Amino acid sequence: MAERKPLLVMAAGGTGGHMFPAQSLAELMLRRGWRVKLSTDARGARYTGGFPHTVEIEQVASATFARGGILAKAGAPFRIAGGVMSMASRMRKDRPDVVVGFGGYPSIPALSAAVMLRLPRMIHEQNGVLGRVNKLFAKRVDRIGCGTWPTDLPEGVEGVHVGNPVRMAVQERAAAPYIPPGLYPMSILVIGGSQGARILSDVVPPAIAALPMAALEHLRIAHQARGEDEDRVAQYYAEHNINADVQPFFTDVPRRMADAQLIISRSGASSVADISVVGRPSVLVPFAAATGDHQTANARGLVDAGAAIRIPEGKLTVEAMSEAILAILDNPQGAEQMAQAALSVAKPQAAEELADMVEELAGRKGAGHEGSGA
Repeated sequence: MAERKPLLVMAAGGTGGHMFPAQSLAELMLRRGWRVKLSTDARGARYTGGFPHTVEIEQVASATFARGGILAKAGAPFRIAGGVMSMASRMRKDRPDVVVGFGGYPSIPALSAAVMLRLPRMIHEQNGVLGRVNKLFAKRVDRIGCGTWPTDLPEGVEGVHVGNPVRMAVQERAAAPYIPPGLYPMSILVIGGSQGARILSDVVPPAIAALPMAALEHLRIAHQARGEDEDRVAQYYAEHNINADVQPFFTDVPRRMADAQLIISRSGASSVADISVVGRPSVLVPFAAATGDHQTANARGLVDAGAAIRIPEGKLTVEAMSEAILAILDNPQGAEQMAQAALSVAKPQAAEELADMVEELAGRKGAGHEGSGA
């Protein structure tokens, strides 16, 4: 009779920031001989195309108190409770060795069921400030893996700095050779994140158009814009004779990062991790509405290392962005130093360290995990 493979249940909310680290851990745990299940909601399911096909994906009932009208908010606890009971029933039938939550409301049912059943459990926080759900469970899990360091944790709770796992496609381009800016074709990659892309679509095209002609004639722009902004952004670049590829979603961001002389981005945790691992100069604009201003915390490592220029959203003007772009493109030696500085704060082994935490926790099965803190 074949030996039972250990089972990892991952739970993640419906944004790339939660789903990409989960994908990275899934890829590695499968190679280590584990079975992997992912619990998410309909939004999260949109990000599962890149997951290995052997990952079992379960959609679970959850809800957020942050969106919807009074009736939707009133019904949220009942939907969450239903999701918890459903998840507990599944876990009794197919008992996980470890449950890992990556944040977001869809991780509530799996982590709550793990607490009820006293299963080994942990969370991974991508940002420098705990998200709402991870904050809720911080004192009710056995381990906390932190993606951004330092992470602001509740008093008495300890975390382990593992870094933010990057997908295999990013890992394959770790420390890709950097070609500094010069009088030859150069590439700028603009990525905004689903929530915060509009302001970059408003500011970056005119900032690039304001660059000296000597820089412009060598530039190619890859600009990720929201669907509703795509046409106007593409039209602006075309009217100013700027070579630009504008799309709502790039499926090959890791390749484009490796090709870029400069990356302009929000400072979401996954974007910062990808930029660090590939090793590229960047201009970062933290998303001001992010919970606890966590994107400013996320950017700190790259900025302090001299790898990135940070422009607060309140100070983001066409002139400020143009000046930041030129500061990098006009200084090849400085740009090369920024690329090296980005690598110096990278954690390319983050997935390995997180996987080691999972396996170490699995070895504690049956030891009792009720409210053990971190």
